[in-house]
Amino acid sequence: MSKAHRQPPHRMPELDVAQLWDQLLSRQPDSIRYAFSTLDTGRQQSVLDHLQRMANEAGWQAEQRLSARIALQVLEAHPRQE
Repeated sequence: MSKAHRQPPHRMPELDVAQLWDQLLSRQPDSIRYAFSTLDTGRQQSVLDHLQRMANEAGWQAEQRLSARIALQVLEAHPRQE
């Protein structure tokens, strides 16, 4: 296999955007952790920032805010490993 096609051994294949957000907002801890684990460190930070906005800023539906809060709680309970 060429270098361009190899995945780092610790990183899972990335999900498409819809799958990623479905899992992140699923309220299921295992799905949330799995989706987050597929991202590199920069994308993980972008997701955390977006979840913070969803949880705390006006303009999101109550169910979206709740899902974002749950995702943040799950991810804060199991911090990233660099």
